[in-house]
Amino acid sequence: MAIRDLGQLNAMHLDVLREIGNIGAGNAATALAQMLNREIGVTTPSVRILDIAEAGEALGGPETPAAAILVELYGQISGVMMFVVNKSTAEALLERLLGKSRVDCLHLSEMERSAFSELGNIMVGSYTRAIASLSGLKIKMTVPAVTCDMVGSLLTVPAAEMGADSDKIIFIEDDFINPNRAVSANMMLIPRLESLDKLMDSLGISL
Repeated sequence: MAIRDLGQLNAMHLDVLREIGNIGAGNAATALAQMLNREIGVTTPSVRILDIAEAGEALGGPETPAAAILVELYGQISGVMMFVVNKSTAEALLERLLGKSRVDCLHLSEMERSAFSELGNIMVGSYTRAIASLSGLKIKMTVPAVTCDMVGSLLTVPAAEMGADSDKIIFIEDDFINPNRAVSANMMLIPRLESLDKLMDSLGISL
């Protein structure tokens, strides 16, 4: 039976998505440690199926400022992925990465935007490689689009892009840990439903 809505996913499907999140987060932590030249660990990810309003609340509420990187997936899997961190985390990452004393996400310079785009490219790429590795499917992604805005505004983009397929998203929450602090990072995956069918079939799991 084909998946018609993300709400149909059961515990077995979520276990598979959690394993994808585990591998993706591990890859991302390694890449992030190399970029920032410091040790980075990661906790076991939380995976939930949420609607857009619930995702907004999980990100701190619609009025919370955040930075996001959006890519479209194409190839054997199509859909949208969005990496989101709160504004202060994004600024701290860029300050560390670029050796600057102050960065304002709402007014990024060309260099800062390029650096954040590269960071997002690495983070999203870590998860897409995890999907491809487990499934054997070929996945490509577009150049990342960088935005810093209120959470409510950020989520209108994936809602508009994928609303015809589903009003729900796969929400993966990770905590990346260095010796000084833990940083919460969120990955949202909104696959085309036929792509989700293909992914689950390739892993030997179907409804």
